[in-house]
Amino acid sequence: MTEDEVAQARALRAALGKFESAVGEVIVGQREVIFEVLVGLLAGGHCILTGVPGLAKTLLVSTLARALELSFARIQFTPDLMPSDITGTEILEEDSDRRRYFRFLPGPVFAQVILADEINRTPPKTQAALLQAMQEGQVTVGGTTHELPRPFYVLATRNPIEQEGTYPLPEAQLDRFMLNSLVPYPSAEEEEEIVATTTAAPLPEPEPVMAAQEVLAYQELVRRVPLPADVLARATALVRRSRPGADAPPYVAQWVKWGAGPRAAQHLILAAKAAALLSGDFAVTLDEIERLVKPVLRHRLVLNFVAEAEGVTPDDILERLLADTLT
Repeated sequence: MTEDEVAQARALRAALGKFESAVGEVIVGQREVIFEVLVGLLAGGHCILTGVPGLAKTLLVSTLARALELSFARIQFTPDLMPSDITGTEILEEDSDRRRYFRFLPGPVFAQVILADEINRTPPKTQAALLQAMQEGQVTVGGTTHELPRPFYVLATRNPIEQEGTYPLPEAQLDRFMLNSLVPYPSAEEEEEIVATTTAAPLPEPEPVMAAQEVLAYQELVRRVPLPADVLARATALVRRSRPGADAPPYVAQWVKWGAGPRAAQHLILAAKAAALLSGDFAVTLDEIERLVKPVLRHRLVLNFVAEAEGVTPDDILERLLADTLT
């Protein structure tokens, strides 16, 4: 990295410290989840937050937007939500000369941080309305393409315990998300602090620490982080070994129906580059790869009936792949 890039990386570290302090005044614990959410933002990806209700997933997303001075919109996904409720629609209007014309009315997707709340509660047709927006940063309505604001970051929440009235996300939709972050229950000490702070005075507003143009500059910096050839080779090998085939170990062939594709390797490297900057490193190391393999790959492994019958999870398989490939 050049001297200017190193200085920019150090400025990012300083901004991260302020961000953690600002978020820490509102969110108790969840340090790894906050880290992964920041990785997704700086890497230019999108993130799923998977956890049971009441774990402050919505509060985390809105706090992120306020601390980074980004516009924020929440979309509550319900079974009757229509695609136009997300992207916007054209309405017929009449000017002073009584000539009629269509005017585009933007939907909530035209914000910089989008909270797709309970995304698995809406039918696939509506889920798919986010596909073009997430992949291309634009939406097409009435034959006209509209650019979305930058940066554009989708954070979707998903409740893993309720199945009635939900629609599983298609693999094509899941693959658009760079990260799948598991939001765990807090520890006993953290839960006591949560109850004490949320039942007293109102929570403080987080101090803004970064503007949109700074986020865009850091996203460009992430792509210039050096990637050693041996780290690239091992990361790519790990993704390839997640697919049943000649390169896969026997347990993958036994439990996995479909493995991670090339986009997973791209997302793993980009996420590792962002994590390197956030960790104070000036090049990607195997430590970043190991830290992010599960969030990047867990939602991309499609397990077969044998794995489900034996209670094997994607994280179990990735744990073994890590041990076999990176050590």
